[in-house]
Amino acid sequence: MTTSPSPGETAAEKPVETASPADSAPSSSLSRLRLSRLLRGWRGAVVIYLAFTGAYLGASGGRLRAHSQYNHYVYLAEGWLHGRLTLAGPPPNENDWAKIDVLKLKDGRELRGIYGGGRIAGPADRLYPLRGEPFTVPAAEIATRSTVRLVSFPPFPAIPMLPFVAIWGLHFNDVLFTALWAGLNPMLLFLLLRALRARGLSQRSEVDDLWLTAMFGVGSVYYFCAVVGEVWFSAEIIAVTLSIGYVWASIEARRPVLAGICVALGFATRPPWVVLPLFLFEAVRAVGGRDGLRDQKSRRALLVSLLKFAAPIAVGGAALAAYNYARFQNPFEFGHRFMPVQWQDRMFRFGLFNYHFLSRNLAAALVLLPRIMTHYPYVKVSQHGVSLLVTSPNLAYTVMPQERSPLTKALWITILTTALPSLLYQNSGYVQWGYRFSLDYMIYFMVLLAVGNRPITKLFRALVVVAFAINLFLAIGFDRYTEFSYDDSFFPHGNN
Repeated sequence: MTTSPSPGETAAEKPVETASPADSAPSSSLSRLRLSRLLRGWRGAVVIYLAFTGAYLGASGGRLRAHSQYNHYVYLAEGWLHGRLTLAGPPPNENDWAKIDVLKLKDGRELRGIYGGGRIAGPADRLYPLRGEPFTVPAAEIATRSTVRLVSFPPFPAIPMLPFVAIWGLHFNDVLFTALWAGLNPMLLFLLLRALRARGLSQRSEVDDLWLTAMFGVGSVYYFCAVVGEVWFSAEIIAVTLSIGYVWASIEARRPVLAGICVALGFATRPPWVVLPLFLFEAVRAVGGRDGLRDQKSRRALLVSLLKFAAPIAVGGAALAAYNYARFQNPFEFGHRFMPVQWQDRMFRFGLFNYHFLSRNLAAALVLLPRIMTHYPYVKVSQHGVSLLVTSPNLAYTVMPQERSPLTKALWITILTTALPSLLYQNSGYVQWGYRFSLDYMIYFMVLLAVGNRPITKLFRALVVVAFAINLFLAIGFDRYTEFSYDDSFFPHGNN
């Protein structure tokens, strides 16, 4: 109900005295409207970057004062700047550096590999060469013996660090670098979700997209991986950026070259990056699916798209093969077998990937729970992590979409092909407080949630808040408060 304006007061100036639900939005709706406006355009992207970066810097806390113990990529970049593929001297610690024995024989030959000495079960005079089968080298034939150290991890994350390492050298702070980079990914995910909406694949609002972004950024294992630096976690964070770029470029196969570049760089960051199905499905969908393939023009367009996609992958693969050969005399060897860790013998017995490891990794990913205690510290987390359904319970919604999207099948197959190598891998991700390998395919889960269009209910939002609390605990406590963790004997890391 309204009243007439008083003398001298125009209708435009008159304040509204009362409002019923019929002619004005509730305060909650107005708040959502204001938030939606804030999130629009690049201003919203900047706000999201600042908010999530603040969350990562805050959880990092004292870690920001110096680089991490395991800043392998900084050493790799420093070596490149000085024209080396090996470390200049001994590594700063003995955690995951490749170690190659160099034997110079009295007959003038030089042999490289692992030379017995208890690192691998077998005779002390057995040489496990960089290539080929092991053989015996009697100690009497050796003139000198030395070792070289290398960073065995795939090289791409060292490239964006290069300019900073050129300035600060080995003192460059990988913790700060990783946290600042990590803030980019929630922003890019939000922009990706916006792009899905623009292409008619998602019916989400800006506020819905923000909830999904929060689920990923602080309601998943991404949170604890973003705040510690260290070679393993820096790689995961950078690989997520490439996953987002790959999905964005693959939708409707609009940018095949960029999609191929993301695949090549992803494999140079995290080798289990078997993400090809999404682009392949989208390339077929873009030409009209099976019906379109009956048309010669469509088949030609598909072939051109696939060639553009494959070209950067082939170039990147050749570059990686040459890099591996220069280090290990084998184009397919990244060097993890040559890390002198306690399970090195296991890698030589079963290889890096084997069905033998599947049950352990499935347990770590899906069913491993924290220990609940009646006394301090009340809860303990296995160093193999906890189930994804604990750290991100909202993932259960991926199997309950409200509607089926053209992307659904491609996304699920991409998740399976990307997850399988990690599930067969000789390491569960240890040491971790959440199943960090899930970040290789977490973005595809987020897209599934977006295109499934199931409403973001109060229960969904409540689970995001619970996940935030859990992952905040992991982010603050991981690698810092050891009383909250335990080593699970159910997962032996010797010769299993």
